[in-house]
Amino acid sequence: MAVLAPLIALLYSVPRLSRWLARPYCLLSALLSAAFLLVRKLPPLCHGLPTQREDGNPCDFDWREVEILMFLSAIVMMKNRRSIFLMTCKPPLYMGPEYIKYFSDKTIDEELERDKRVTWIVEFFANWSNDCQSFAPIYADLSLKYNCTGLNFGKVDVGRYTDVSTRYKVSTSPLTKQLPTLILFQGGKEVMRRPQIDKKGRAVSWTFSEENVIREFNLNELYQRAKKISKTGDNTPEEQSVAPTPTTVPDGESKKDK
Repeated sequence: MAVLAPLIALLYSVPRLSRWLARPYCLLSALLSAAFLLVRKLPPLCHGLPTQREDGNPCDFDWREVEILMFLSAIVMMKNRRSIFLMTCKPPLYMGPEYIKYFSDKTIDEELERDKRVTWIVEFFANWSNDCQSFAPIYADLSLKYNCTGLNFGKVDVGRYTDVSTRYKVSTSPLTKQLPTLILFQGGKEVMRRPQIDKKGRAVSWTFSEENVIREFNLNELYQRAKKISKTGDNTPEEQSVAPTPTTVPDGESKKDK
């Protein structure tokens, strides 16, 4: 995105491109930008370049270069405001059916601690994240398939409630790539999360697909276990709420006999 943004802005201003190229300064800047991309990406030339990437790959951008490119992209967006729509075009918000409870900064702790028998899978997301919006229909389908009394699905907008992101150690920086984050809570405590975080606070690459979520979080086993809990928990209130049932008659007689 950091590389495509200035290119899209440049293509959007094609009618003025000829006048820009007539200026030596603009022509030299364009040549230098193209030379940087070629030297960094072309394998024969990039092997001797220094890098700060963990995998030691010199033919890819490190975090410093990504920050510089994002800063330059912001400048290009300010200079070409008419092209902002093209560069910020995102998938539409998901508006389909779902069994998901939305938390705020004041309700998330209370809900997780309300019933220790309930297992929660909570997605930490932000509306501005394209990855979160792409994962929204997948997460909604999972909630429709696996939601029950003992297994609930929740979401919290860490872009809006920043203190929640700090409390649960979910970074909202685009450079860390921690959004979205799925956390499994059992007994009110965190059991696991995806993606995992390395020592430098960056997310380990993980694909947010339905198959990966089912496999990594073992949803089939969690669902079967949660259904057993819900059945045992639902029987008691039903028997107590119904007045004249066969089960209540012997209870009344036994009390009289006593």
